[in-house]
Amino acid sequence: QRVVLMDPSEDPDDILRANRSREKTFVFDMVFDHTATQEEVYVSTTKRLIEGVISGYNATIFAYGPTGTGKTYTMLGTDSEPGIYVRALDDLFKGLGATAEEMDDTVSMSYLEIYNEVIRDLLNPSSGFLDLREDSRGSIQIAGITEVSTTNAQEIMELLIKGNKQRTQEPTAANRASSRSHAVLQVTVTRKSRRKETGKEIWIGKLFMVDLAGSERAAQTQNRGKRMKEGAHINRSLLALSNCINALSEKRGSRAQFVNFRDSKLTRLLKDSLGGNSRTVMIAHISPASSSFEESRMTLIYAYRAKHIKTQV
Repeated sequence: QRVVLMDPSEDPDDILRANRSREKTFVFDMVFDHTATQEEVYVSTTKRLIEGVISGYNATIFAYGPTGTGKTYTMLGTDSEPGIYVRALDDLFKGLGATAEEMDDTVSMSYLEIYNEVIRDLLNPSSGFLDLREDSRGSIQIAGITEVSTTNAQEIMELLIKGNKQRTQEPTAANRASSRSHAVLQVTVTRKSRRKETGKEIWIGKLFMVDLAGSERAAQTQNRGKRMKEGAHINRSLLALSNCINALSEKRGSRAQFVNFRDSKLTRLLKDSLGGNSRTVMIAHISPASSSFEESRMTLIYAYRAKHIKTQV
């Protein structure tokens, strides 16, 4: 459960810094090394959230970290090693199938990206930029998004791979296929009881799976022009997310802070997942390379802070 981060630039002969080691230790619920399989990561992070979604709770899974550390691999995976998206949906359909005699279920999903602070539908890219709206109950809706209903995880995998090809990806110096946008897969499960007398009750559970764009430093990715602008937008929305996380994690403290969810489209969309009625998992990715020491340090501090958020479900 511990990550020890060693500073690569530490010089053993530097007398002035002899007592000031920059070695840092972080403690998390779970830490995986390079030998961990997709199955292990899924079972220990996401598997137990699925039964909650079936019984009407919301759940959110974030993949966070610097560019090139494997977030898209964790979430989408490959054909032979599918990631969290497919494994979670597989378990969801199995769970729903087990109670199919008593319950009527509908599962609908949408897949979107937030790129330069505009929302695009990945299942129907020609629909242009979409708007975020709030409905009368205060839940956030996306006007005009394509919703697909299906009960087959294989179909979904094909849709996701197709959608992922529509994602804005550009090569940078740090990563050949760097995702330049945040991808959000939203799955809504609606269940009605088949018994006549309780026919009015409806359970709605939402599952958000978010593959964030990589946080990056322009010096590392050598971005100029358009790439640099994208990077600034990415970092701005991640900063907004980080501000929300800071405010939420200090909520229990002496100085309760205002949580500004309206700072970016990303935080507005995930308002319920962060502070509301939701069980949330953040999977932070870091690179073991010494050249990304700073990025790894910032990511670990960020994830460590997120650990202190307590939500009331």
